[in-house]
Amino acid sequence: MRKNIVAGNWKMNMNHQEALALYNGLISNESEMDENVQVIIAPPSIYLSEFSQIKSNRIALAAQNCNENEKGAYTGEISAGMLENLEVQYCLVGHSERRAYYGETNELLKKKVDALLQSERTPIYCFGEVLSDRETGNHFNIVKEQVIKALFHLNEQQIIKVVFAYEPVWAIGTGVTASPEQAQEMHEFVRELLAEKYGQTTAEAISILYGGSCKPANAKELFANPDVDGGLIGGAALKIETFVPVVNGFIK
Repeated sequence: MRKNIVAGNWKMNMNHQEALALYNGLISNESEMDENVQVIIAPPSIYLSEFSQIKSNRIALAAQNCNENEKGAYTGEISAGMLENLEVQYCLVGHSERRAYYGETNELLKKKVDALLQSERTPIYCFGEVLSDRETGNHFNIVKEQVIKALFHLNEQQIIKVVFAYEPVWAIGTGVTASPEQAQEMHEFVRELLAEKYGQTTAEAISILYGGSCKPANAKELFANPDVDGGLIGGAALKIETFVPVVNGFIK
């Protein structure tokens, strides 16, 4: 049975004191979190080393990005192997901001996924359409291309280790959320793509998260969809009082 996952992406927010206070606060509230949900936090990379030394029974750490190379003269970058050394289990790949601001392509993201799997880290692969694609009805084609080009070279044993995260770009940081019906429609579409390539059993074992202005007010409705297995959370992940209710969005 696939995991329910709620991952908080802190992006480039909070100074050291603020970040440490939030992380320790989340750990203090672990008993309030749904025990059937895998909770993941992706802080800025500068905090990963320190956070990895703090004992947590419920919260796993993720990097927001990694380089596709094992090592070398890549100033400012971190490798998948470095994450392995820190016991950081997860890493975001292809967030829409990385695609838009830094020109990351499906071909590059394919290499990042490979590097993470080689280091036995779990990629959280992000994909989704911009508003113009949605308005012209091209959103399914865009998502299909993003998924196939970056991931469908993997075999069945590899693809099952990837977490998927659908993030309609028009809903990220805008306050606009895809309706539960829109989210379910795309998640079901992606699961059907996986089933066609790898079989229904494998497709049913892969978690697909929704990202895009998910917050306490709409988490329960979004997570009630049969193919929505949790969320990749932005703004609501920056406060305990908004993140914990999202984690508990599966509780009926």
